[in-house]
Amino acid sequence: MSKETVKAIFVKRRVVTEDSDAARELYNQSRYGAVTEDNKIQLSLIEALYLLDKKKIELVDAKDKKIGQDDFLKKAKKLEPNLWIRYCVYRDIRNRGYIIKTALKFGADFRVYDRGVKPGEDHARWIVYPVHEGEHLTWYEFAAKNRVAHSTKKRLLIGIVDDEGDVTYYEIRWMRP
Repeated sequence: MSKETVKAIFVKRRVVTEDSDAARELYNQSRYGAVTEDNKIQLSLIEALYLLDKKKIELVDAKDKKIGQDDFLKKAKKLEPNLWIRYCVYRDIRNRGYIIKTALKFGADFRVYDRGVKPGEDHARWIVYPVHEGEHLTWYEFAAKNRVAHSTKKRLLIGIVDDEGDVTYYEIRWMRP
């Protein structure tokens, strides 16, 4: 395990880091996860997958056996069937330099902050819905997503993921003619 790599444990549905300065730095610098009462960082499955991919964490199970990225992906997909589509959007937005967090309380998959803005410093600019290019949205579903974005004073981003994992974004806003 290199100096920057943080050890994290995957048990049931949770990924929690060790209590270390390096773990807290992941949170402080880039807002990965949430700080627990015992000063560890609890990561979402998608955050853990991204940090595994970037070699920022080393993942182990309850018996301290190392879990590789492919094995973790298989286990995580069983817990969250739509994980891969959501991960493609998460990874793309993070790689572009934005902080992206869950947005369950807004009724969306993610919320995205402007570059340089951390959650708590200002509000998110967008809410994001990842969609596979083969999926169908009804006009009612589309309107509902747009209403949620409008009512939370955020812009709506639809991230359409193709079969290669590439993402195309469409930003939708209300307009008054």
